[in-house]
Formats: sequence, C-alpha cells, structure tokens
Amino acid sequence: MLPNLTITPAADKFMRRIVRFSGLPEGAGFRLLVSAGGCSGYNSEFSAEAAPQPGESVLDVNGLRIFLPAESRLMLDGLTMDFVDRPTQSGLVFTNPNAAPCACSSAEAGAPAPVAGVTHIGIGAIQRGGRPAAPAPHSH
Repeated sequence: MLPNLTITPAADKFMRRIVRFSGLPEGAGFRLLVSAGGCSGYNSEFSAEAAPQPGESVLDVNGLRIFLPAESRLMLDGLTMDFVDRPTQSGLVFTNPNAAPCACSSAEAGAPAPVAGVTHIGIGAIQRGGRPAAPAPHSH
C-alpha cells in the first residue's frame, strides 16, 4: 500500500533534480528511506537509483518515480514532505499536519511564526559560554 503523502513543489523539484543529474537512464527514480529520529522525529536517506530494490513500492508523482521500502511507506503515511534550504538547515523536512506543534521554545516579539517540525532558539535563550539553556523535558 502506498502512503498518503503530500509533496510540496520544493521537494518535488529537489527530487527531480537529483534523478535528472544522476546520469542514470530513463526510468531511474528517487529512493527514499525514512526512519524515526532527528529533531522533527524523522531522519531520511536518499539516492538516485536505476530501479527499485526487491520489496520496494514505486510511487509515481507526475512521472517522478519514488522508490519506497516498506518501513518508509509506514513512516510517510499522512505526512507532508518539503525541501528547505536555509543557513542552518538544508534538506528534506517531514511534518505531520495532524500533530500538535511542539511548544518547546517561546516566540520572541517580531519573530516569524513557528513552523511545525522546525525548532527555533531565540538569541536571549543562549547563556554565556556559548551553550544554549537546557530545554525543559517534554513529550509528544
């Protein structure tokens, strides 16, 4: 079963570029392996591949072939996949639009609205010595 996955235009463009510039023949695709972990709750590994591995499903998104191992299909169901390129973060980002956003940090006046799955640390939260204050424990 293929996941109900929302792919933003930025993520779509990123994946197509990886495949296009891989030098692989027509029919190549983007292999995406997602696992639990990381700040947003998800880690990902990806590569351009000529064909899916045994047991992988192929998600066709307007001609872009995405090769998904079984564990990735389960993790991706219901998520939104985006690509971000910022000074502090670059790569694929996964968010669950149905999950409550984490309230780990407080927004400062004039700061941009928090983005689910992205942690912001205000300048005022950094103590002398260059180490940020320890965050309060929380659970999701």
